[in-house]
Amino acid sequence: MHKLFRNLPVFALSAALAAPILISGCAVHARVYDPYYHDYHDWNGETVYYSQWEHDTHREHKDFQQRSKDEQKQYWDWRHNQSNQH
Repeated sequence: MHKLFRNLPVFALSAALAAPILISGCAVHARVYDPYYHDYHDWNGETVYYSQWEHDTHREHKDFQQRSKDEQKQYWDWRHNQSNQH
């Protein structure tokens, strides 16, 4: 028991130093492939555009993956016609 308490500061320091690495490693960096324009988009930055597209086209919010292939193509067409493409 005494050894455990003696090593406790070492474990605490190790955990404190490892936490940022472990947390950042778990972050979602989802990339989606646009099969119509043959490129990838970082979905974390894409959500702003996707929300704007839903608003502009008067659609209810739905996850992109749940949209029909036709709606997904409509989104990518709209997205690539925006001035700030990437």
